[in-house]
Parts: sequence; structure tokens; C-alpha cells
Amino acid sequence: MSFQPVVPLSGYAGWRAFLRSSERQQQAFADQAEIKRNLAYFSEKIRSEPSTAELVGDRRLLSVALGAFGLAEEIDKRAIIRKALEEGVIDPASFANRLNDSRWKAFAAAFSEDSRALGQFTSSEFIAGIESKFVEQSFERAVGDSDSNVRLALNFRREIATIANGSNVDKVGWLQVMGSKPLRAVLEAAFNLPSSLASIDLDQQKAAFEERAATVIGSSSASALSDPEKVERVIRRFFAITETQGGGAASYGMQLATTLFQSPSQSTANLFTAALSRR
Repeated sequence: MSFQPVVPLSGYAGWRAFLRSSERQQQAFADQAEIKRNLAYFSEKIRSEPSTAELVGDRRLLSVALGAFGLAEEIDKRAIIRKALEEGVIDPASFANRLNDSRWKAFAAAFSEDSRALGQFTSSEFIAGIESKFVEQSFERAVGDSDSNVRLALNFRREIATIANGSNVDKVGWLQVMGSKPLRAVLEAAFNLPSSLASIDLDQQKAAFEERAATVIGSSSASALSDPEKVERVIRRFFAITETQGGGAASYGMQLATTLFQSPSQSTANLFTAALSRR
């Protein structure tokens, strides 16, 4: 029987209770025979330095590669995967760089033909890093089967740290948040912003996030979310708001989960690139 993570309570109390056992639960999840077999398969096959065609054609290998970047649900989008890998990330105008989803850029950077040519696929450090990310992302997906809001909070805590500590955060931080449906959902709830905000001008959206951030976390800059206490304040407000939604937090989270972790279509690409081009 597969291991299913347990969230003992709903809402913020459930989040705090889950955190107390999350490390043990993730280790139990990682110790499953199926997980270990998939990681062993990945390690063996990636060291053979597969071409893009070989990687895309090996569903088991590809599932680990995609899963490490939170893209497990996209495994059947073979044309998009191939295009992202073939064009890589060196060219600013490449497909992955233009997509409104930083996960594709990270995936392409790891598994593109350029990375293969540099010998990255045979690096033990690279392989260990992918395996660690795969376990973490897979665990979060499994947590979502128990409580989707806890999955959203876990994803938020991990992803916002990358954005908040980015070298260009003051310029693109909020734009990156706006381009990530899971991050945006958490912050729109915590900041009490309407989902209809997405339909207005990008500069106005960014201004709305900055204004509410100044009120809620004491700073208009996304860099302030490098502070774990401010991150926890956002998460606490997120749970408080979702618990007031119709049907309660659990049903709200399940509704969100059907769409938030799906990648945007190509037609929604280039959100912050378009915004930056006007500056």
C-alpha cells in the first residue's frame, strides 16, 4: 500500500499540526519502493545522456524529470516539452523563456540539449538535486490529496523564497507572482484582492499587489517575503480567508487544485516579458 500523507486538522491549525510531522512524513513517502525504483531508473538512464527525442520518448524517465519541477501533470504535452528542450534557455527569445511559467524555464535549463552537451547529465550533484526535487514535489502532490490548501501553502513557502531572494526582485518579483497561478491564489486571498484583478492592466495589477503588501507585510517589495515570519503571516491570512469561503477550506482548496497547478497555455505566454518591454 502506498503511503498517504496525513493532515490531521483543517485550516491553519491543520497546517501547523502538519508541519510538526512533515519531515517524518516526507521521509516515509521517499522510502516507498516505487519512489526508490523510479529514482534508480532515472539515475541509470540519465547517465546515458539521452537526446531530447529519447528523453521525451521514455515516459518513466520523463515523469521524474518533469515531476522535479512541478510539471508532472504536463507529461502528455509532448510538443511543448520537446520545443522547450530543443530551444533551451540561452536565447532570451526561446520558447521556455517566453512562457508565463518559470517552471518550464527551470526544466529546460536542466534538461536541454545545451545541458546535455556540457555533460550535466552525468553529474552526481545534478542527479541528486533532481531526485531531491522530485521527492519534494511528489510529496506535495500527495499532500494535496488530503488537503489542497496545505499543498498550496507548501508550494507558496518554497516558491516565494526563490522569487523574494532573486537578484531582480524589485523589478520582476510581483510580475513573477502574478504569472504563477498557485502563488497568485495564495496572495490574492491573503491580500483580500479579487480574482478579477487579473483582467486589468499589468501595471495596475502590480500596483495593487504592492499596496496590499505594504499593509499586510509592511513593505511594498516582494523581497520582504524572504522573511519567514512575513511568509507565515501570509499563510495564516490565506487559511483564514479560505475558511470563510462557501463550502469551507477543504472544498475551496479542492476547487483550486483542479486548475492552479496546470501550466498556462502558450497563448498566455510572455506575461512579465511583455510588461518589461514597456519599461
